[in-house]
Amino acid sequence: MVGVRRWLPAFVALSAIWGASFALIKVAVDAGVPPVWVALWRCLAGALTLWAVLVARGEPVPRDRALWGHSAVVAVLLNTVPFTLFSYGETRISSVLAGVMNATTPLFTVLFAVLTVPEERRPGARRVVGLALGFAGVLTVLGVWHGLGSGAAAGGAACLAAACCYGAGFAYMRRFLAGRAESVTTLSALQIGCAAAQLALVAPLAAGAPHWPGGGAAAALLVLGAMGTGVAYLLNLGVVRAAGTTVASAVTYVTPLWSTLLGAALLSEPVGWNALAGGALVIAAVSLTRPRPVPAVVPKVRQRAG
Repeated sequence: MVGVRRWLPAFVALSAIWGASFALIKVAVDAGVPPVWVALWRCLAGALTLWAVLVARGEPVPRDRALWGHSAVVAVLLNTVPFTLFSYGETRISSVLAGVMNATTPLFTVLFAVLTVPEERRPGARRVVGLALGFAGVLTVLGVWHGLGSGAAAGGAACLAAACCYGAGFAYMRRFLAGRAESVTTLSALQIGCAAAQLALVAPLAAGAPHWPGGGAAAALLVLGAMGTGVAYLLNLGVVRAAGTTVASAVTYVTPLWSTLLGAALLSEPVGWNALAGGALVIAAVSLTRPRPVPAVVPKVRQRAG
């Protein structure tokens, strides 16, 4: 019980922060902030937070060009593109649906791992069933039997594409960055810093100059960046160190609950039965695709006779 108390508060806080990010995005886009600028502001605030922590801890800035190159690629896959896509998606669909779509990320991660990681090439029947169940969950969330308007279809497709980018990004990280000696704080600061630089080049060309969206939207963007793209990375690191990657990855199960609750309570967004049922199917699919824990092998001790 004492061990659980070490990581449970951070785990709950992390799930709430990431779950609330969809409502915060919705506040910003409803105020007229272009999706690419939503992505830029959250990355800029997140980068400033992470680099401040890096400086406070006295960690050196890496000069390895390969590390910077890999960080730039990861930034494209995990931040620059998906942050923009989720923001665009939420101009067409509710934050509740966007949060459920985000829960498909582990499914795409498994898919890309099977395609790119040699030891994952044989997914097994259990994971194949999980991937199929996840696809059925997405169709249920979208309520395809009712038909989809062009706006809802585009929004849902954008969120799914963002989750697909996350899956590719995590697979890339596993292959090129998982074995690095640098701390997670350093790697996160490089990644979010690269994303902010990329978006700073793209945003003015794609959406023109920024404008003041109002106090509420500005506050939402600040919290989204500093907390959801800054502090959340540090909380995640703490949970991984205290409880392991298996427990940390279980935040995927809780995040959709927060996004649904906050979207309904704060934004008065409707929550249909298909969103709940589809979300349950997606979570069940994620459970099936997660690797089973490998039991520790206890060496046998040969006893002497007599």
